[in-house]
Amino acid sequence: MNTEINQTPQPEEDEINTGATSAVQQFADAVRGEVAKAVVGQDEVITHFLIALLVGGHVLLEGVPGVAKTLTAKALAHVNNAGFNRIQFTPDLMPSDVIGTHVFDVRTQEFTLRRGPVFTDFLLADEINRTPPKTQAALLEAMQERHVTIDGQRNDLSPLFTVFATQNPIDYEGTYPLPEAQLDRFLIKVMMDYPEAAEETELLERVHQGFDAHQLAMSGLKPVATPEVLQQARTAVRQVTVSKEMFGYITELVRRTRALPTLTLGASPRASIALLECSKAHAAINGRDYVLPEDVKTSALPVLRHRLLLRAEAEMEGLSSDDVIRSTLDSVEVPR
Repeated sequence: MNTEINQTPQPEEDEINTGATSAVQQFADAVRGEVAKAVVGQDEVITHFLIALLVGGHVLLEGVPGVAKTLTAKALAHVNNAGFNRIQFTPDLMPSDVIGTHVFDVRTQEFTLRRGPVFTDFLLADEINRTPPKTQAALLEAMQERHVTIDGQRNDLSPLFTVFATQNPIDYEGTYPLPEAQLDRFLIKVMMDYPEAAEETELLERVHQGFDAHQLAMSGLKPVATPEVLQQARTAVRQVTVSKEMFGYITELVRRTRALPTLTLGASPRASIALLECSKAHAAINGRDYVLPEDVKTSALPVLRHRLLLRAEAEMEGLSSDDVIRSTLDSVEVPR
């Protein structure tokens, strides 16, 4: 498959954008097809993961145990030929366990840096809400700046550094809810549900035939992209055209949440930026070099759901953030 973004000879500007987004679509289709060899169903989740990768943002993933949260992130790293580390967050985890620390080397009589798990391309932060705020905060600088400061020294992380943080939506005992400031650092929040009956049956058949989630390469999963190709795809996404009407549509959607009586906290300007970037990525993976209202609508739930804070009365009435977002989408006029 040809995943090259740059083409020769030099075409016109419109042709550049069309060719670039076509390559993004090829990249996304290739990655989705390969990940599907390991993960049955969850097509929407995989699409949102791809959008986050193309934008360069982080993912908060919520789902009950056993629905392939870890497997999906691991498979995504494997097919992109990217580095992958996993941290199991626990109440006794320290910041140095995440970012690393300097240790004294007896042989050289010098302090050397022992790098933590954040020094990778894709980082799975498993059950991030089970560790205290001090350790959660160790990820803030890494997520926002893509570097960490250890003993006063700045250490750059991979340009592909992406956090996939998981939460269990059921068991809240002994957890430390993420503060709004940290939630806002996540580009999207993805809900991962049980597979359909036919998908679960297919999963059983694959396991019966020898599929091993711990041996992805031996299970036939192959890298179909490289970090360089992903970087090219990110460049192509930035070239997607956005009309003045679409800028206004995104602005109105986000600003409308700040005046809703059901919310104590609406979406921030960072949410507007995230919605714009995800809409551009959604357009590109569908082979378009321009954003449509459907791109914004598809991106609204994962971008906004973790950035809204419901009033207690609204929660008692059974409302959710998703309900509020859908209502807002219905109330804002869609540009022609």
